[in-house]
Amino acid sequence: MATQQQARPQDEQASNALVSKQPGDKKPENEEEIEEAAVVVPPDSGWAWVVMVASFLCCTVIDGIVFCSPLIQEQLMAEFNVSKGYVAFVSSLLSGCYLMAGPFVSAMANRFGFRPVTMAGAVFAAICFGLSYFATSVEYLFLIYGILGGIGFCMVYIPSVVIIGFYFEKWRALATGVAMCGSGVGTFVFAPLTNVLLKMGWRETLAIQGAIVLSCALFGLAFRPIQPITLSVSNEEGDEQEKSKLNGHGNTVAPTPQLHQAAFTKPLPEGRFAYSMPNSAHNTYMGASQRNHYPTAQEIFKGMNLERRPSGTAPGSKGTELKQLRKSQPTTPNGDPQQLTFNLHKELTTVGENEEEAENDNLLETEAKPVTIQARRHTVSGRRPQDIGKRAVAGAQDPNHGQSHSSSRPMYRDDIFFTGSLTRIPQYQSQTSLAYHMSVTRLPTKQDMLEDRQKGCRICPEAVRRTLSTMLDTTLLKSPAFMCLAFSGFLTMMGFFVPFSFLVERAVDGGMDKETALGVLGGIGLVNTFARIVCGSISSFPAIKPLWLNNFALTAGGIATIFSGVIINTASQWTFALFFGICIACFSALRSLIAVDLIGLENLTNAYGFLMLFQGIAATVGSPIAGGLYAMTKSYDAAFYFAGGLILLSAFLCYPLTCVSRWEQNRNAKQTTLPAA
Repeated sequence: MATQQQARPQDEQASNALVSKQPGDKKPENEEEIEEAAVVVPPDSGWAWVVMVASFLCCTVIDGIVFCSPLIQEQLMAEFNVSKGYVAFVSSLLSGCYLMAGPFVSAMANRFGFRPVTMAGAVFAAICFGLSYFATSVEYLFLIYGILGGIGFCMVYIPSVVIIGFYFEKWRALATGVAMCGSGVGTFVFAPLTNVLLKMGWRETLAIQGAIVLSCALFGLAFRPIQPITLSVSNEEGDEQEKSKLNGHGNTVAPTPQLHQAAFTKPLPEGRFAYSMPNSAHNTYMGASQRNHYPTAQEIFKGMNLERRPSGTAPGSKGTELKQLRKSQPTTPNGDPQQLTFNLHKELTTVGENEEEAENDNLLETEAKPVTIQARRHTVSGRRPQDIGKRAVAGAQDPNHGQSHSSSRPMYRDDIFFTGSLTRIPQYQSQTSLAYHMSVTRLPTKQDMLEDRQKGCRICPEAVRRTLSTMLDTTLLKSPAFMCLAFSGFLTMMGFFVPFSFLVERAVDGGMDKETALGVLGGIGLVNTFARIVCGSISSFPAIKPLWLNNFALTAGGIATIFSGVIINTASQWTFALFFGICIACFSALRSLIAVDLIGLENLTNAYGFLMLFQGIAATVGSPIAGGLYAMTKSYDAAFYFAGGLILLSAFLCYPLTCVSRWEQNRNAKQTTLPAA
């Protein structure tokens, strides 16, 4: 009874959050009832591999320039007569804004799509680099090259990384690893290239780099949107095939009564899939609710038969069924995919099982037994009726039509920032492919779809506000486990760019040849490339804990950075490159996996937004502080002690994360059960 009493206020809260249409209400002229919902299922093949290559090339250009940007500092110091600590802001602002703009660029990509944002960012960054040619002061470079150029880089980088999760399911870990290898390859290529260009002067170098950045606009052309699978509800009273539909045991499926509204944790929205979110207490300072206040496609389709077909296919065409079906999908005796229905207390169950339990009067009190829910003569199919199909064709031609963007908002997916293997996610293991994607896809609201169809420019549409309110939801800052992870990432990023800024100059001061020192800098990128693939492969095994790999890599990288200047020769510097390359590869590849293990998949987007902000701030101030230490001591050792100490300290902060997370979960469980008692 305690559980029942606790559930009712939540139902009342959900009823206030979603405004259902009443029979007597009049529908505005500019609105229409929407009897369909779109779910994007990654193709995992075909054009997806082209997208992976394009993402790899974008990361090669962007990260290559960012990591090698400190090489221009020496000429800037000579021309503008500034200190090393002050001139370091030129490159640190580029790397910092490149991260800090992440939440805002994500919101733009959610509204306009990956392709337009990537192309616009490439053109914008190229213009900023071209304008940097005419710089008359370091402060001019701070603004144009550092801040604005960093924002342009972020507009290319974020879509290039996120789109992998949109296109890949089974091969997501591999595709992400290959795409992110562009970071290491870029460092390996741009280190000697930048050195050659600097012989012409730093102005010419930036102009040529701007032309190279412009090529990312061509790569971005590959980021075309995915045609979603449309799930529509048909109510065909006289359909003989529906009446004679067989279940997996060869028996006719008996129709069950319609669901009682209280069976859902959230009521069915207006027009079944179009609903409104009012201005309520759920709204944040961004003017929109957080993600967990929006229903998933799975919540909407509970209790309805699910047939797996992509949009536009005819019934009975077996050749066009989804290729993503996994072995866990139930089938009929003749091998055809069996229809599925969602269960309130289980993830999935087959149609026809436990039918008598569906007739219970009070579904909220049947906690002991799983209840199969089936809507009467309603089939959720992955195809559109003929008239809806015509509207879809029109929508593809009209960029302002709702099908063009709102049907496949990438940031409405809970797992969009997850870069590891989906086999690490329990929801993926316990469900079929389409059911999983329905469970992580949050539906757009009616207002969102209307804004997408209306012509004109909106300063901050709901698609932008909703993404920002999710990524910058401050309630996550109350989580001790997340704050430990965020502060650890902050310390790591403060020391992250210091070796890239001072390794070559320190090696030259230690007696090494400059070409050899540049080879060591490129070697960090080479090690980073292979380490990302190895790290991604190892982390795919469920027995391997990403936090353990992260702790080992950060510890080894911190110690190597501290002692990298004891002996300066080719062997010692390449040894440092080996450990530091592994360190940055594991840190970058495992961050999202660790966040999901600690705070759950539903909070990943929120965590990623704050992690980018914290790491961007740290990247902005880290290298200038190290440059100031060099100016005071006239030795590069202090800068490397500073960077290595921060990385080592960040590893120590990660050691107790498992215990902190377990303690936090127990505390939250006690706080949840306390009012019910």
